[in-house]
Amino acid sequence: MTTAKTAAEHSTHSSRAALASVAVATILLIAKAWAAYRTDSTAMLGSLADTALDVLASLTTLAGVRIAAQPADHDHRFGHGKAEALVALAQVALISVSAAGIMWRAVDRLIHGSPTQAMADGIAVSVGAIVLTFGLLWYQRQVIERTGSVAIKTDNVHYKSDLFLNGSVIIALVLDQALHVAGADALFGIAIALWLMWGAWRASSEAIHQLMDREWPEEEREEFLAAAAEYPEFSGLHDLRSRKSGTLRFVQFHVWVPAHWTVQEAHDRLDRAEEELQKRFPHTEILIHVDPEGQTDRETLLPQEITEQAG
Repeated sequence: MTTAKTAAEHSTHSSRAALASVAVATILLIAKAWAAYRTDSTAMLGSLADTALDVLASLTTLAGVRIAAQPADHDHRFGHGKAEALVALAQVALISVSAAGIMWRAVDRLIHGSPTQAMADGIAVSVGAIVLTFGLLWYQRQVIERTGSVAIKTDNVHYKSDLFLNGSVIIALVLDQALHVAGADALFGIAIALWLMWGAWRASSEAIHQLMDREWPEEEREEFLAAAAEYPEFSGLHDLRSRKSGTLRFVQFHVWVPAHWTVQEAHDRLDRAEEELQKRFPHTEILIHVDPEGQTDRETLLPQEITEQAG
C-alpha cells in the first residue's frame, strides 16, 4: 500500500474516532451541566469544565487528523503529518487551562465551604459518564493500534483521566453528603486538577518528539536494521536516520554498492529489495542513498551503524 493510500485509510479511522469523541463529549456536557446545577458540587463543576474542554479538544483533533492526512503539496513536500502533533499540544494547553480552573474553584470552596446537594442525581450522571467513556476508550484503542495517531492517543489519555475524574465525583458526593466529611468535595476537586496536570505533561512528550524529529525508539531501529540486513543489496547500510510524522514513519539510509554496478543496475536491485522491505514495514516511507563501496559521508558515523552483508 502506498503512503498516500495509507494516510487516507488512517485519516478515515482517526476521523471516525474524533467524531465519536465529539459525540460522547457533547452528551456528557449536557448531562453534567444539569448535574452541576442540581448538586452545586465543586468536583462535578470540575468534571463539567473538563467535559466542555473535551468538546473543544475533540473538535481540534478532528480538524488535525484531517489536515494531517492531506497529501504532500507544493508548499508541504513532506506532507502534513505534523498537524497531529500540533493538535496534541493544543489539547495539552486546553487540559492545563481546565486543571487550573478546577484548582482555583476547589481551593476557594475549601476556604469558604459550601455543602453539595442532590447526591443521587450527581452519582447517576457520573456512572453514565463512566459507561460512555469506557466504550469510547475501547474504540479509540482499536484506532490507535491501526493508525498510531498521536492526536487520538492524546485524546485517549485525556479520556482515561475522565474515568478517574468521574469516579472521584461519586466518592466526593458520598463523603460530603452521606458521611458528612467536611471539605471532601473540595479536596477531590484539587486531586482531579493535579491528575489532569500530570496527564497533560505526559501527553505532551510524544507530540514534542514528533515536532523535533526524534529518532525511533531503539527497539524499532534495531528491528528495522535486522530486517534490512537480510538483503544482500543493503550490505554496508549506514547513516540511518528515522522520524515519525502523524501516523506515518520515515526512514532514510545510505548503502554501499560495488564499483562495477551501473546506475541502472543499482536502481533495479535496490528498488526490488526496497519493495520487499516496504511490505514488512507498511506504514513507513523509505529513502535510500547510494554510496561507492567503503565510502561514508559523516565523520561522526558510529561503527554499529554499518551492517554486514547477510549470510
